[in-house]
Amino acid sequence: SLRLAGGRSRCEGRVELYDGSTWGTVCDDGWDIPDAHVVCRQLRCGHAVRVHGNATFGRGHGPILRDELGCGGHERHLWECPAAPEHDCSHKEDAGVVCSEHQEWRLSGGLDGCAGRVEVFFRGTWSTVCDSSWYGLESAVLCRSLGCGSPLRQLAFGHTLAGKMLYDCGSLQPSLASCRWTFNKSAPCHQSRAVGVVCNGTAS
Repeated sequence: SLRLAGGRSRCEGRVELYDGSTWGTVCDDGWDIPDAHVVCRQLRCGHAVRVHGNATFGRGHGPILRDELGCGGHERHLWECPAAPEHDCSHKEDAGVVCSEHQEWRLSGGLDGCAGRVEVFFRGTWSTVCDSSWYGLESAVLCRSLGCGSPLRQLAFGHTLAGKMLYDCGSLQPSLASCRWTFNKSAPCHQSRAVGVVCNGTAS
C-alpha cells in the first residue's frame, strides 16, 4: 500500500509505504522524478510535476522503508524499484511529491490572499477558472477552503493564463477538487470570463 500525507490533496504530500504491519516513509537520498512518477501513477494521480526532500510535508513516523530508490519510472509499484538494503536516514529527510492531478488555488491581484482572480494550479501550471457555472456555492467552497470565511461578491476578469478550468459543485464540498470539474474543454467556457471572488475573511 502507498499514500501521500501532509499535503493539500491526496495527490500531494509525503510518500508513505505500508509494509504489512506499519506505515513508514521514503528517504530523499537519490529521490528523483522517475521514482516520483511511479508513486503518482500507482495512486492514479497522473505524473510527477515536482519532487521534494527534507521533510517538506512534515516529518513522518515509523520506520524508513526505502532509501536510494532507483526506479526507471515504468514500474507498477514502488516496492518493485531497487533500493539500498540499509538506510542512514532520519525523518528530516522524508521524501515528498506533487503529482499532476493535485489541485491548489489562490486569489490573485487583490489586497490579500482572500480577494482577487481565482487561479488553479493543475498539471504543473497555473490556469484561470471559467465563470460559466460559477455561483455562490462555488465561491463558498473556495473561500472556506482557503481559510477566508465566506464570499462577499463575485468579480470578472480576462483569461490570460495557460488553461481554463470549470467547476460545478452541486453541494457544499470540502474543496473544489471534490466538485465536478473539466479542464480545457472549449465548449462550456466558450464565452466565459475568468472568475474572481472577494471573501469576507483576511489572509492570516
